[in-house]
Amino acid sequence: MVLLVHNSVLPQCRKIRVIMAEKKMLFVLKEENPWRLSKDIMKINPAGELPIFIFDGNIIAGNYAITEFLEETYTQNRLIQGNNKERAEIRRLTDWFDNKFYRDVYQYIAGEKIYKRFVLHQPPESKRIKAGVNNLRFHLEYIDWIVERNNYLVGSELSLADISAAAQLSVIDYLGDVPWEDFKNAKLWYSKIKSRPSFKEILNDRIKGIYPSKHYEDLDF
Repeated sequence: MVLLVHNSVLPQCRKIRVIMAEKKMLFVLKEENPWRLSKDIMKINPAGELPIFIFDGNIIAGNYAITEFLEETYTQNRLIQGNNKERAEIRRLTDWFDNKFYRDVYQYIAGEKIYKRFVLHQPPESKRIKAGVNNLRFHLEYIDWIVERNNYLVGSELSLADISAAAQLSVIDYLGDVPWEDFKNAKLWYSKIKSRPSFKEILNDRIKGIYPSKHYEDLDF
């Protein structure tokens, strides 16, 4: 059995789920509170981070380790492909969204609207949310510019870069903070990603106590 220990509010976990779905893998999900991990999970991954991938008694912890393992082991539907320059660009953009977008946008918006509310039991700080939305516009401008020239973020085929970006954006979109109407190319690109069968379960995710934006599940917005 393949088990993924995850939480749906974490874009890194959403990313791994979409990768496995693209590779037609069968897996079981186990939800854990990312801010109060159980002792059993801490024993498995002392870093105290999700996701954790478990199969046949083996454990792989961490977003990057799991991603590379899946890409090397499940060779159907490659997500890091092309020549060496294209593969480098996929990895560059994947790192961009996994880290820069996460710091610039997710930690400001989701940090205030989810973490502060449910973990710290404090009201969100509007200045930080506004800062996150301003940062988000910079990232959307970048996506808009790239996909005006390509079908996807790197060339004409779906890649890991698209999945990483869409996983991050999906949480912010759930919260209703993505100004899609100002970024037509990015909106069309995201519509293509969320229309894929691999994204279906992501769109079924619900954050307890927060309703999704009205268009969250709408494949055509």
